[in-house]
Amino acid sequence: MTQSKVYGPFFFAEAMVTGPVYLDMLEQFLKPQLLTDGILDTVVFQQDGALCHYAIIVRDYLDRRFPGCWIGHGGTQPWATRSPDLTPLDFFAWGFIKSKVYTDRRIRDLAELRNRIIDAVQKITCWRVWSGKQSL
Repeated sequence: MTQSKVYGPFFFAEAMVTGPVYLDMLEQFLKPQLLTDGILDTVVFQQDGALCHYAIIVRDYLDRRFPGCWIGHGGTQPWATRSPDLTPLDFFAWGFIKSKVYTDRRIRDLAELRNRIIDAVQKITCWRVWSGKQSL
């Protein structure tokens, strides 16, 4: 998520998201989009403390791709002192997405769940997240 765009959703096919699986998503899914949008070299990358994010191969990649510009465990920019471990996704997006996905209507199958998630993500307008307006 940036100030102007949500990148995703991305659905992992693997049963478990390991360091190599996460790294593949960064290289094959996220990097091309950031390149296309012309922001790959200007973004500060932030991630939480999920184990796959902390893998050495992931940290090495982030050190090369975002030198001095990534925040996370083992990152070049540490979390701010006394700061909660919350990202904009934790603070806003996941709750918003869940409120749109889990409506009164029961989800029939995995395809419908994926479609509801895609629809919910497309309803997020980033300027409202950053301006504090959460009703979309």
